[in-house]
Amino acid sequence: MLILQRMNTSRLNLRHVHAMAAIARLGSVTAAAQAISITQPAITQALAKLESQLGHQLFERRPDGMTPLPAAAIFAPRVETALGHIGSRRVTMACLRAMIALADAGSYAEASSATGLAQPSLHRAVRDLSLALKRNLVERRGKGIALTEQGRRTARAFRLARAELEAGLSELAALDGRETGRITIGAMPLCRARLLPTAVAAFHPEHPESEVVIVEGSFRELIEPLRDGVIDVMIGALRPTAPAEDVVQDELFVDRLVVLGRKRHPLSKLAGNVGTDALAHYPWTISARGTPLRIQWDHMFASAGVAPPRIPVESGSVIANREILRKSDFLTLFSPDQVAVELEAGWLTRICEAPGKLERTIGLTTRAGWRPTAMQTSFLQVLRAAADAVKLSKNL
Repeated sequence: MLILQRMNTSRLNLRHVHAMAAIARLGSVTAAAQAISITQPAITQALAKLESQLGHQLFERRPDGMTPLPAAAIFAPRVETALGHIGSRRVTMACLRAMIALADAGSYAEASSATGLAQPSLHRAVRDLSLALKRNLVERRGKGIALTEQGRRTARAFRLARAELEAGLSELAALDGRETGRITIGAMPLCRARLLPTAVAAFHPEHPESEVVIVEGSFRELIEPLRDGVIDVMIGALRPTAPAEDVVQDELFVDRLVVLGRKRHPLSKLAGNVGTDALAHYPWTISARGTPLRIQWDHMFASAGVAPPRIPVESGSVIANREILRKSDFLTLFSPDQVAVELEAGWLTRICEAPGKLERTIGLTTRAGWRPTAMQTSFLQVLRAAADAVKLSKNL
């Protein structure tokens, strides 16, 4: 069903959905026809084709106008938001699809390979779009091409429009009792070991036809796909302030950091009574400069007035750091949740709590104004319940 949903999105006629949105907003075919400058027969035909395509009657026809039925009440707000992102009635679905494909692939050849559309068709669609919007979208770079700044903004707007239309189709499927929705999660390192798997395992039995897509990455790798609408929500360490005006952060719990080393590390004999001076005598592997974890690590030594040790290995990977620690006297800084398996197996040892009681706020990052579908809302509720359990375990 998910394949059908995506196919229907690409096959939607934007002229038809413009007509539907105008009827829903204005309450009559006559007013809608005047507002979008097409004839009444044309707008009536557009509505009939859209209803046939969606498999839903959208309006009740009355002598005094058109009354939205449940399907229109669900779909029209999504369409209005999508059209707001698109910003022009001159954009066709072919243009929208071609622009996104080119932005994703980086070349006409790769876009053709990814979509199955002929390169001349892609060229023509992007050229028509540029003329319709009166924007220079693509420029030559040597033997290749690149999007201009206007092109990048347009691609982002089109991705957000596509996300709204897909959400609307998912909600229409739910109206039929077919829960075919999807939530795409940007998973930063901390949530992958415990929080997210717990939530997914609890969610799936209640929503077996839904799809959870997990995209792993760092904050820097995930934030732009989130802003583009490719990812619905990011889970992980929050920034001190929202990273952009179009995203919002929501706290789940506070995570306390610990210093880790190998089993029988020399410092493990001190039974947790380890000072910052002692920690500075060992090599460290820690994440890149500028990341929240590295900032905390720098603060740990600076607040104690101790010169930080040299960092021979810069890595935020749990797996890589685990193996480095197991084979050496290196130390690292992580949340216990990230290395729960390694601690239970005895591969690693908790040396001490990070001096200064270092903490990170773990939470959700979403687009401002994002309206999750009912299925996505259910997942977020399950995720919050899992986060509450984590919070409770940390307070015990």
